[in-house]
Amino acid sequence: MNVSDSERISAILDKLKYKKASDINGADLVLVNMCSVRQSAVDRVHGLVQKFRKLQTTRHKLQTILTGCILEKDRKKFINSFDYVIDIKDIKNLSQFLDNHFFQKLRHGVISERSDARQNSYLDIAPRYSSKFSANVPIMTGCNNFCAYCVVPYTRDREVSRPAKEIISEIKNLIKKGYKEIWLLGQNVNSYHGTWDIKHKTKQIGFADLLRTIDNIPGNFWIRFTSSHPKDFSDKLIKAMARRKHITPYLNLPVQSGDNKVLKSMNRHYSVAQYKNTIKKLRKQIPDISLSTDIIIGFPGETKKQFENTAELFHKIKFDMAYINKYSPRAGTAAEKLKDDVSITEKKRREKVLTKILKQTALEKNKMLVGKKTIVLIEEKKNDFWIGKNEQYKTVKIISNKNLLGKFVRVKITEAMAFALKGTLINEK
Repeated sequence: MNVSDSERISAILDKLKYKKASDINGADLVLVNMCSVRQSAVDRVHGLVQKFRKLQTTRHKLQTILTGCILEKDRKKFINSFDYVIDIKDIKNLSQFLDNHFFQKLRHGVISERSDARQNSYLDIAPRYSSKFSANVPIMTGCNNFCAYCVVPYTRDREVSRPAKEIISEIKNLIKKGYKEIWLLGQNVNSYHGTWDIKHKTKQIGFADLLRTIDNIPGNFWIRFTSSHPKDFSDKLIKAMARRKHITPYLNLPVQSGDNKVLKSMNRHYSVAQYKNTIKKLRKQIPDISLSTDIIIGFPGETKKQFENTAELFHKIKFDMAYINKYSPRAGTAAEKLKDDVSITEKKRREKVLTKILKQTALEKNKMLVGKKTIVLIEEKKNDFWIGKNEQYKTVKIISNKNLLGKFVRVKITEAMAFALKGTLINEK
C-alpha cells in the first residue's frame, strides 16, 4: 500500500512539472512517504532529517514534506523537522502546499478533519506506476479490526472501499497496456464492500464478487491480492479462487500466533481450529496453493508453552513462507498498555526456532517441484541470473542471454532451496 501511495504522489509531482532528481543532494523538493506501523521506519526518517538539515545549511531551495501513515505521536515529533506534514488523504492538495501558505496551520499541529469523501478522492488519483508489468491496485483503504498491536486504524482510519467500476476500469486499462500482474490491495480485502452500477441501479458487492468479475476480464495476466484476515475468509471466496482463470494459487493468510489465548489478547477474533479448518478447505479445493503467513513472537504475556503451540502449528500447516516479526510496542495501540515481558534474547531464540521449522518445510515442498514445469514472471536481473516469481509466488532463478524482463516464461525446475528455485528456460509464454 505504501508503494501504491508513492505512485500516486509521483503522478501529482509529474503534473506539477517536477522531474525526478538523480539523488537527494540535487533535489529542490524531498517528499518522504513514511509508515508508522514499524518503529524501524520512523527511525529511518529521523536519520533523513539530520541529512536534510546538513543540506539546508548549504542550499536554500530545499523543501521537505512528510506524508504517509503517520501516528499523531510521530506527527508531533516531526512537525518542526519538515516544511509540511501532510495526511496521505490530503495529498491531492499538494500543489496548494507547495504554492502558498493556505495550509500553513498544518505545520503548527492543526490536523485537518478526515472524511470518507476525501479518502475516496485520494484513491481517485491516477498513479504513475513504478513498474511496466506489475501494478498495485488499491481496492480499499483503512481498517476496522483494531488488532491490539496494530496502528493502521489510527493512521488510515476506518475502512473505505473504492467503487467497483473504478477498480475494473483501472485494471482493464492496465491489461490493455500489457501489464502481466495485478495486485489487489487492502488492509483486509475480505471486508471489501463496494458499489456496482448495473443498468442505472446501484448494488453492493463483496470481495468474492469483485474477484470473479476481474477474473473474467480477457487477457494474459495474473491476479494476486493482499492482505486477508482469517476471521472472515469465506467459503464463497475459496470457491472464487478455485474457479480461477487468472487468480494465482498463492495466499498470505496471517495467523500471528498458534495459541488461542494469545490470539484473544491480540483481538484477532478466530481460533487456531478455525484457522486450520480454513487451510484444510483451501488445500482441498486448490491443491496446488502456496501458503505464507505472518507471525508475531514475544507478544506481551506469551509463555514458552504458548510459543510451543505456534511451533506446533508450523509443523502441522507446513507453510511455504512466513514473515516472522519480534513484537515491539507501538504508541496508541491496546498492546502498548501491556507489559512487554518477553526478553529480546528470548524473542530471538523463538525466531530461530520458527525459522528452522520453516526452512525444513519450505525445502520439502520445493523439492517436490524439481523436474516439473512452471510459469515465471521475470522481475529483475542480478549478476547472471534472471529472477522472477512463479504462480505460487516462489522465487525462481534462470540463466538466459535473452532479455526476459517483464515476460512470462516457461521454466523446468532443476534445483530446490528453502526459499528459491533454479531452473532452465523452456520458452517464452
